[in-house]
Amino acid sequence: MSSLPPPPPPFPPDTLPLRSERYRRPRRLVNGWALFFGVCIGLALGLFYAWQIAPVQEIDTLPRQLRPQDKAHYVVAVGLRFAYDSDLARAVESLIALELGTDPFQAVADIACDLARSGYVDSTAGVRGVRALKTFYQLQGKAGCADVLIPDVSSPQVVEVLVPTPTATLPPPPSKTPLPADVTPTAAGVFVVPTTPPQRTYSGRIVSTFCDVNLSGIIEVFVQQVGGQGVAGQTVRVRWDGGESRFVTGLKPERGAAYADFQMEAGRAYTIDMPAQADPLPNPIEARPCTTESGATAVTSYRVVFTR
Repeated sequence: MSSLPPPPPPFPPDTLPLRSERYRRPRRLVNGWALFFGVCIGLALGLFYAWQIAPVQEIDTLPRQLRPQDKAHYVVAVGLRFAYDSDLARAVESLIALELGTDPFQAVADIACDLARSGYVDSTAGVRGVRALKTFYQLQGKAGCADVLIPDVSSPQVVEVLVPTPTATLPPPPSKTPLPADVTPTAAGVFVVPTTPPQRTYSGRIVSTFCDVNLSGIIEVFVQQVGGQGVAGQTVRVRWDGGESRFVTGLKPERGAAYADFQMEAGRAYTIDMPAQADPLPNPIEARPCTTESGATAVTSYRVVFTR
């Protein structure tokens, strides 16, 4: 009896349904799209953390590393400090640290020229700063366009107001009481009215106090515009019984253009103001002892803000 051949398969081996292809392909451990979106989300979260939550705080910045506009504010601060202490060696040392070129005095004249042509001189503080630079570089034999654009300080003009002479009255009718023979008018009076009354540019206040061993007995001063923008080159004065000290904002660029500070002595009381620009604070600043959260002893520190 002959054997029959086996029946053929329902599908040839090379014509299997495409449905089974996905079972024969090797599986990939990482999905490309998932990896792409994961990298994008991680990058966005990292930038948000670096820019908003924990931004980098620049410290120990050298003057030569400042931006050009910040260097100009630094130069103004140097000029105002020189106007106060007349210490040329100290001023030259500060200018050399900025690396302004081979002739720092002419560089100061050029910076004063640029500031005089800009909106920097729209305020009284800006004009005062440029005039301080003018005095500085003129003493060194230099010249610039600020000599013409910003005139020197002149004495305030006065206006003479002439008061008209009162009209003489007619004598009364004759009476038994003798009267003076003649009635002479009084001399005209002259009043001198100044055209520039004194004004205050800034108002100050104590915004907070703190106790820190590393910053013991410090007065931190911030001079700002109305919108909070710092103003460099402003003179701040601290006075106490038997002495006073003046310092200028902007000389610590790592703390901002508005910043200046003063080290107090324990047990003293101080008054702080801006000469000719802000009245003294109504309450004195007392360097009294304090205790930190860790139990250490220090001197109370203050933060003072002068706002335009």
